[in-house]
Amino acid sequence: TPPKQRFVDGNLTKTIHDCFTMTRLRSRNKFKTKLAVCGVSGPEVAVRDYEFPPLPENEIESAVTLEAELVCPFGAGQMVVDYQLLSNSDEKSKGIYVAATNSVVTNKQQLAKEAGLKCVIIDIDGLALLNCFSNLVSEEDKAASAILNIGGSYTTLAILNNEGRPFIRDTDCAGNYIIEQISKDTNITRENLLSILFGDSSDMNDELGSSLERASARLVTGVSEALRFYATQEKTITIRKIFICGGFASAKGFAELLSRRLGMDVFLWNPFNSKKFQVPKKYKDIFDKSGPTFAVAAGLAMRSIG
Repeated sequence: TPPKQRFVDGNLTKTIHDCFTMTRLRSRNKFKTKLAVCGVSGPEVAVRDYEFPPLPENEIESAVTLEAELVCPFGAGQMVVDYQLLSNSDEKSKGIYVAATNSVVTNKQQLAKEAGLKCVIIDIDGLALLNCFSNLVSEEDKAASAILNIGGSYTTLAILNNEGRPFIRDTDCAGNYIIEQISKDTNITRENLLSILFGDSSDMNDELGSSLERASARLVTGVSEALRFYATQEKTITIRKIFICGGFASAKGFAELLSRRLGMDVFLWNPFNSKKFQVPKKYKDIFDKSGPTFAVAAGLAMRSIG
């Protein structure tokens, strides 16, 4: 018989499995859960508003599903849809819905299963970001702010308006793409680039900085367009600052590059610097250095069942 098809990277599942095994060992088997909260993002995921004439609550689900099938380019019957009702008055029914292709959801569930875990909640990375940000930062920082998570495969822009409605956009222009473009431009290997951009190396020069700017141009354009679109929808709110996180956010010179190109203040955001987190001293150096990478994970960990 042919070998079983693998939907996910075997190295990734092994890493996750080993992480949980190590955690159990270090906690002397006090940490026994196998329940997992997973996040999805990318072009096969959408978060949108909906607004209908007043509807009975038992009719909203079918109306939202129809709306998602008309708006999202995934194909009828090929996606999972969920929604949250924000208000249902005599004038309008308003809320948000999320949609993801069946394959994205199935692959994430398979990832958890192959790692020896049970996926009990699937969240949207952008919503997890907003949840984390809203719970950890001051009201002053929340005002007129956007969050930009630059991961390896996807970049997520997330904004929460004054009425609690999220605006989320994903693009596949992210860390891996930028590093690949710099490597082609400079003939520096990926390994050496990672050492220069994220390590203690002092080899970051003007030539490499220029290459970083060229490689980031597509990302900057995408973020600028998304912010302009948001501004046309939310005429009362102007985004004045961006908090960046994710694996690529701490690359040398990247925050300054974004600030210069976008024309606004850009701050590297580490959720674990919040007073609400009690980071054990023995892990403090890790969270100080890598905390921005774990912003989505922190938001997912804040979810609860029931």
